[in-house]
Amino acid sequence: MIVVTGATGQLGRLVIQSLLTKLPAAQIVAAVRQPERAADLAELGVQVRQADYTKPATLDAAFHGAEKVLLISSSEVGQRTAQHKNVIDAAKRAGVSLLAYTSLLHADRSPLGLAAEHQATEALLQESGVPHVLLRNGWYTENYLASIPPALQHGAYIGSAGDGRIASAARADYAEAAAAVLTLAGQAGKVYELAGDESYTLAEFAAELSKQAGQSIPYVNLPEADFKAALVGAGLPEPLAGLLADSDTGAANGGLFDDQRQLSHLIGRPTTALAVLIKAALH
Repeated sequence: MIVVTGATGQLGRLVIQSLLTKLPAAQIVAAVRQPERAADLAELGVQVRQADYTKPATLDAAFHGAEKVLLISSSEVGQRTAQHKNVIDAAKRAGVSLLAYTSLLHADRSPLGLAAEHQATEALLQESGVPHVLLRNGWYTENYLASIPPALQHGAYIGSAGDGRIASAARADYAEAAAAVLTLAGQAGKVYELAGDESYTLAEFAAELSKQAGQSIPYVNLPEADFKAALVGAGLPEPLAGLLADSDTGAANGGLFDDQRQLSHLIGRPTTALAVLIKAALH
């Protein structure tokens, strides 16, 4: 039995969908904070169990009988380490044979501020003695696709990534990789650096967007503080704006680049092309 935490999140739902192509629904557990949000998964025959990263008792119940667990990193930046520790401890009590964790690309040497909590979680996994595998996910292309509407509205695509090359991939590609690892044998101890087959600068992203949208959308590179201020001005919460601006600066320093193609190797096909994803975002 495979348990997927955060199963009603954007990545979690896609992992469940991919697992359903490999396993009977009854062998899959969707562990979620609010079970009522997983009614559609229950209708497919997936077991739905309540699991709150902050409430260890719910984790013990959710992991009962589990062979493998996918720990999808918490969305609550700043609280992740403590929450992840609860999951790791519960997995250890459950005696799981494999705990997979969605970390960050090159977490051990990443310049991104986001890396700190992933580093701490990886250390906790190592200390726990629980057999585990690290899925070090690169950037989701969707993170940049989300800025297409304002870019079209204002006639410019803004960021602070400079000439940094970004090897992002679609969220669905990462989900497929997680499902593959959860259903393959001999994964304990492995570390996967997962990124897209192709890389691009944000200027190249803007050029592809311009081509497909039929209007000139130049890339405007801003200092990190100015980019953060623009995001706050657009209505983003300050912590999220800061995280995105810091991540762009990290990208400028090579933090979102990798050319090993471990992701496409795992899923057995090329990662989804940027041009395809931009086209889908425009239609």
